[in-house]
Amino acid sequence: MEFDFKLPGLGRPESSRPKRIAEAVKNELSLLLVQKMGDPSLVGVLVSRVVVTPDLKQAKIYFTVPAGTNSGQALKGMNRAKGFFRSHLAKVFNLRYTPELLFYFDSLNEEVQRIDTLFRQIEKERKSEES
Repeated sequence: MEFDFKLPGLGRPESSRPKRIAEAVKNELSLLLVQKMGDPSLVGVLVSRVVVTPDLKQAKIYFTVPAGTNSGQALKGMNRAKGFFRSHLAKVFNLRYTPELLFYFDSLNEEVQRIDTLFRQIEKERKSEES
C-alpha cells in the first residue's frame, strides 16, 4: 500500500516566519536607503519586495528606481553596499544566520506603466471611432 504524501493536510505546514523576516528586512533596508546611504547611485532607490527562503539563508531583494535613472548603476550600488546592509541586519535582528542578500531590479512598475499607456491609447482610439 502506497501513500500519496501530496494530499492536503499532510506534511509540514508553510511557516509564516520567512514572510515576517522578509517584511522586517524590507523595512530596515528601506530606512537605510533613505537615512544612511551616501552613494549617489542609490538616490531614489526603493525596495519593492523581499522574498526570504524557508531556511532563512537567502533574501531576494527586488528594488525599483525613479524614471530616468539607470537600473544597472543602482544594481552595482546595491551590490557594493551589500556588506553594509548585511552587517546592519545582523545587528538589528536576532537570527542564527543573517540571510545572504541577492539584489534584483524589479521591472514590474515599468510593465504596469506600459500596459496603462496601451489601455489609454485603446480608449482614445475607441472614442475617436465613436465620434
